[in-house]
Amino acid sequence: MISSRDYCELFPGHRSFSGRQCGRSSLHYPELIRFCRKQDKPMLKLLRKLVEIESPSHSKPAVDRLGRFLAGEFLRRGAKVGFLRSKEYGDCLRAAFYGNLPGKPILVLGHLDTVWALGTLKQMPFRIRGGKAYGPGAMDMKAGIVCGLFALDALHALGHKPSSPIVFLLDSDEELSSRASYRFVRKEALKSRVALVLEPAADLKGSLKTARKGVGEFHLVVEGRSAHAGINPRDGVNAITELARQMVKVESFARGRRGMTLNVGIVQGGTRSNVVPERAEAWVDVRIKRVADGPWIERKMRSLRPVHRGAILRVSGGVIRPPMVRTGEIARLFRQARSIARGLGFKLAEAATGGGSDGNITAAMGVGTLDGLGAVGAGAHAPHEHVLIRELPRRTALLAALMVRL
Repeated sequence: MISSRDYCELFPGHRSFSGRQCGRSSLHYPELIRFCRKQDKPMLKLLRKLVEIESPSHSKPAVDRLGRFLAGEFLRRGAKVGFLRSKEYGDCLRAAFYGNLPGKPILVLGHLDTVWALGTLKQMPFRIRGGKAYGPGAMDMKAGIVCGLFALDALHALGHKPSSPIVFLLDSDEELSSRASYRFVRKEALKSRVALVLEPAADLKGSLKTARKGVGEFHLVVEGRSAHAGINPRDGVNAITELARQMVKVESFARGRRGMTLNVGIVQGGTRSNVVPERAEAWVDVRIKRVADGPWIERKMRSLRPVHRGAILRVSGGVIRPPMVRTGEIARLFRQARSIARGLGFKLAEAATGGGSDGNITAAMGVGTLDGLGAVGAGAHAPHEHVLIRELPRRTALLAALMVRL
């Protein structure tokens, strides 16, 4: 890290970490982007540390280990830090800055968990190659957290304050649709005036996400009756056959023209090929673009009835993340971000995506939300997951400027 004295030498006219005034305090985009570019090595060093602290969603000890490490990073930057406890999943991390400023805070959302199991680093070690940083969780979304931390460094080093208090909330089970963290996100959103989400950009152009599909999950369980497949098959009720018939019905609920899709992602059932299976189950993923489609698909799924009179069908689940609809407020925030990006010397586009995030929650609550402010890269949830290193300073500068300008 650069010392307070070094900051003043690099940027005469600005305020050091100690608060010593070095001159003017208006936000100057060329200086901001220049400062952020000088942080590329410290940013990569921190990214490596975060990636090498593996944090799969289902391992509370691992997620808590990363949370404690990041708590130290926030504390060193002067935050008021606390944990929001969870028994089943990791604890969420909350870090508040500039609490003496007036107004509702800017909420910065991220997550500690990844989709990668413990031990993945042995097959996918952190590495830098061809201007890219590889590793499990590097893009989704540990590089976004790095950008958020260094955006705070930039503001402090250059003597700028945000437009209002800043609250970081890093939840612990976002990759599981924030089942345990949902209430914490809602609670913070109720107190906030805008939400900035550190999820990866929508594409290699760095597009922000101004619309997301809502996400649902349904669990179908069929109870049949077992029997010997060779001696008395008619005495049995084949749960797998019944479930297959139900899947055909489920597929008919999709409405492609209005952006609603259904995917049977997991099917389980049976014990041996010579036994009529007495149980089968399936998990169905649902994506919706319109708020009204949530209650509609829930009604359709719960209207399913057994085809075979001897079978029992149980349906549970529902829409767990509402869609993030591109409202007028979200469009206004994007225009501000695009204007800032021009000042920083690059173009910024927007996009819609079928994936969900905590931004779905805040947007559905009426909080102006900008998503996809994290790293630019590719391969999220895939073995080639990576971050474009050259984009890290630009994303950091954009975040810092948004904190001041919004």
